[in-house]
Amino acid sequence: MLKELWDKYKSIVAYLFWGVVTTIVNLATFQILSSGIHWNYEVATVIAWFVSVLVAYFTNKVWVFGSHYTTVSDFIAEIFRFFFYRALTLVIDIVITFVGISGLGFKDPLGQFIVKVIDNVIVIVANYIFSKWLIFNNNKKIENK
Repeated sequence: MLKELWDKYKSIVAYLFWGVVTTIVNLATFQILSSGIHWNYEVATVIAWFVSVLVAYFTNKVWVFGSHYTTVSDFIAEIFRFFFYRALTLVIDIVITFVGISGLGFKDPLGQFIVKVIDNVIVIVANYIFSKWLIFNNNKKIENK
């Protein structure tokens, strides 16, 4: 019974674990660039996003979804899809944050925190769905050929 539960939910558990690692990479990169070497926070945000998405791609590919590709073109298509959908959820992130903070007026620290928590839940679920069914799923079709 325990093995059945593990087999059923292991990709979700792995996704959550590597999501925490990716979040730490994002925050550490941002802090080093912004506070450490005093780069503009917007530039630091974009670079931290890029580095963390790169980490997320490889960890999701190898340890979450077990994706395998057979050609360079398959790899390029897969990584493009990953970055495309992560950029899409970045837009969702920006919209939710803007609506919650500027539109609905949750400007105090607690309000902003609540908006970011709700935002992160939506973005994490969207990223998982995109990864499971639109990004790494195509490689299962390649393996079955």
